[in-house]
Amino acid sequence: MALTHRPHLSTAQDPRAVHTRQVMRRALLDLLERKPLDQITIRDITAAAGIGYVTFFRHHPTKEALLHEIAAEQVRQLTELMLPALDASETHTASVALCTYVNEHRKLWSTLLTGGAAGVLREELLKEAAEVAATRSNPKNWFPPELAVAFNVSCTIELLTWWLRQTRPVPMERVAEIHARIIMTPSIEADRHWTQRLKMKRNKHR
Repeated sequence: MALTHRPHLSTAQDPRAVHTRQVMRRALLDLLERKPLDQITIRDITAAAGIGYVTFFRHHPTKEALLHEIAAEQVRQLTELMLPALDASETHTASVALCTYVNEHRKLWSTLLTGGAAGVLREELLKEAAEVAATRSNPKNWFPPELAVAFNVSCTIELLTWWLRQTRPVPMERVAEIHARIIMTPSIEADRHWTQRLKMKRNKHR
């Protein structure tokens, strides 16, 4: 008999359901510290979580879905922290918020980025960033919004992965400065210069 996913329990506020989801998350993250996702089975997760095999499918259809949930939650937290600074065009403040959060949750992010979940994080970041760009970016910008999103997300993932893999600690402040100066600021400044040039051209033709 095939096991089917029953999503109504996955969103329930029942304390037992919430607890089960928490222990599944912890179990998967603990397993990812020891081996990549493709070597982890659902039975591994349920055994580590101390829950029944069938119980897993009352919350998630696959182990990948569980991983996506963990990554999506982390990305949502980051977005909430960074948006106020980005809206104010304070790229350095936004980069500090990003790096501070990752540093405070270093073990979790190290597990996600070096345990085979970098692709999932990138996918969730792209999704969230695309939604933000759709409401905040000007489609007439010199740097197309969808390309800017892909560039910033890919570079951010690479920077964070490099940082968390270093055997000699790199100060969070230095990583934030790299993120702001090399990743965030150039794309914003490119559009700003383009807009200024357009205005100068229009003024000349008046």
